[in-house]
Amino acid sequence: MRHWTQVGEAPIPDTDQTLYLFQGKDDFFIKVSGGYELMSTRKHASEDALGSLPCKRLKQPETAQVLIGGLGMGFTLAAVLAVVGSRAEVTVAELIPEVVDWNRGPLGEHSGKPLEDPRTRIHLGDVAKLLRQSCACFDVIALDVDNGPEGLTKKANDWLYSMPGIAAAQTALKSTGILAYWSADPDQAFHDRLRCSGFMVEEVRVYAHGNKGARHTIWLASVDG
Repeated sequence: MRHWTQVGEAPIPDTDQTLYLFQGKDDFFIKVSGGYELMSTRKHASEDALGSLPCKRLKQPETAQVLIGGLGMGFTLAAVLAVVGSRAEVTVAELIPEVVDWNRGPLGEHSGKPLEDPRTRIHLGDVAKLLRQSCACFDVIALDVDNGPEGLTKKANDWLYSMPGIAAAQTALKSTGILAYWSADPDQAFHDRLRCSGFMVEEVRVYAHGNKGARHTIWLASVDG
């Protein structure tokens, strides 16, 4: 039997829910109040893919400007940093300060301490607000702020997957840039919204861990395909 110890908790702003960080012998997981596991240091292949897939498609990764919505356990950030160059800059928008603290503390070892990389910038706040304030700033925008188009932890996250949210992300993106979205499950309606917004869309299914079990969805959206 595996034994877990709660080592952290954090209220989710503007909700009545809480995130909990648990530690086992060799790994960690984060769950939301009500018992739903959101992420684990054992199962992060799809988070890795969210970071690496769009950046590998860039023509000039050396100087890439990347925005990540949601720090999570740091794996998407680490995957981006592994692809982009020394003159790149990666901004991570994270709403919950405790999540940043966890990554600077016990979680950092599992993802390779990407917050210590000089190319990393932390923006404490809502990525939606940052998108509304940005114009043609980013080569890649990678969003993993909830369970996908159907918000699980914060209903306000639904805006990111709406037509106005997609339009705001498109405005914040450079003309040759790439949008990437993570989701626990496929969602044809969201796929169609991306296409209706003028994007060429590639939908990739990625195993959460290894080559069996649960698979997650990543959408890659670009204007030039």
